[in-house]
Amino acid sequence: MISRTDVEDLVLQVCGPVLLPGDEGFAEEVSGFNLAAVHRPDVVVGADDAGDVITAVEWAAAHHEPVGVQATGHGADQPMDGGMLITTRRMQELEIDVPRRRARIGAGVRWRKVVDAIAPHGLAVLNGSSTHAGAVGYTLGGGLPVLGRVFGFAADWVRGLDVVTPDGRLRSVDAVHEPELFGLLLGGKGNLGIVTSMTLELVPLQGLYGGGIFYPGEDAQEVLGAFSRWAPELPACATTSVSLRWMPHDPAVDERLNHQLLVHLRFCWVGDPGEGARVLEPMRELSHPLLDTVGPMDYRDIDRVHLDATQPGLYVLTGEFLQDFDAAAIAVLLQLAGPGSGSPLPEVGIRLMGGAFSRPSAVADAVSGRDSAFFLELIGWLAPHVAERTPPALAAVLQGLAPWSTGRAFVNMHGVPGDEEERSRAWSREVYERLVRAKAVYDPENLLRFQHVVGQRR
Repeated sequence: MISRTDVEDLVLQVCGPVLLPGDEGFAEEVSGFNLAAVHRPDVVVGADDAGDVITAVEWAAAHHEPVGVQATGHGADQPMDGGMLITTRRMQELEIDVPRRRARIGAGVRWRKVVDAIAPHGLAVLNGSSTHAGAVGYTLGGGLPVLGRVFGFAADWVRGLDVVTPDGRLRSVDAVHEPELFGLLLGGKGNLGIVTSMTLELVPLQGLYGGGIFYPGEDAQEVLGAFSRWAPELPACATTSVSLRWMPHDPAVDERLNHQLLVHLRFCWVGDPGEGARVLEPMRELSHPLLDTVGPMDYRDIDRVHLDATQPGLYVLTGEFLQDFDAAAIAVLLQLAGPGSGSPLPEVGIRLMGGAFSRPSAVADAVSGRDSAFFLELIGWLAPHVAERTPPALAAVLQGLAPWSTGRAFVNMHGVPGDEEERSRAWSREVYERLVRAKAVYDPENLLRFQHVVGQRR
């Protein structure tokens, strides 16, 4: 256990707060968006800048204390017990170079801040379903963007990273400088260091047509069947997904959607809105939509496509890549999570891959899923009234759709890490072996050992 005497020097050397359990502000400092992962470190350092991160890492190494990292806590899979937690939420650096289409983004910046800064210039970033999430942590996991079939994974647009490795060095890496480390940080999550900032190329955006269509849950068979035939034929300028979604009462949501199971189609088209409307028409003609919000949109309104929750909650997020989503897969999915199934899962989604997602990366990165046709995304509540039912329900869907699985998971949406074999499913065998070798080089003492760590046997 770390005492106040142990951290006296650390307190003097860092600009941010150094807190021990019981200190005022400790609980707020360690909390994140996923309330199911309540961290209990022996000490937490709220880093103000890269210098604070370096000092904290050096202190942890000298005291043989393992280190965890958190910005917004959206990707927290399991609680951290003991050791040092470094929080990066104060690292709010954001520099926009419009002529060069570049953004330098600090470790604690949320996508919303970036989107608001660049949208007036006709530019966009490859954020996921919620701009409330942290930009750096999301991107280090690869990133499954709302516009991914048009532009690829978020990691594909990273042009440089500043990272503090476990030896306490601040390294600036890119495709030329330490390219192996740079590539493995993209999709390898936080195994090799703590990224303090990233330089991202911004994408030009001329014309965005997007939103969602909600159908009655009882029409799930019809809508999912049509989606499975329509989606694979879409051009690459369209990105889409569909979900079985339970809508609780929410004053912010249209009252027609509350307290029922719905089918939610999400759609984005980059280009001429008229062409986007024509492509979407077959899905608009289905069923009896309760609400259709698809139309020309400003990128600042991108959150309305998925309508993700914005308040912290108790949840688990998991899923895996699929090689197909045919009529037989739909039948299994509806039996396990459709109307009348009694499933406690609030959302079961299918994202269309392909398009720019399948494009080879410019560097040898660690991103998974380029060869997949779809991605299965599962969200489970862990609130007390459903906590016992949620894990078996998640397992049942994963097992039921196993015949269509590629065998690969996505590190940002893998769920609670299991043993080494289970963790390795987030990457190909070749990439996992590269990660393990690099972990032995950059982190021989396994200082970074929380969340989705590789090389457990070592």
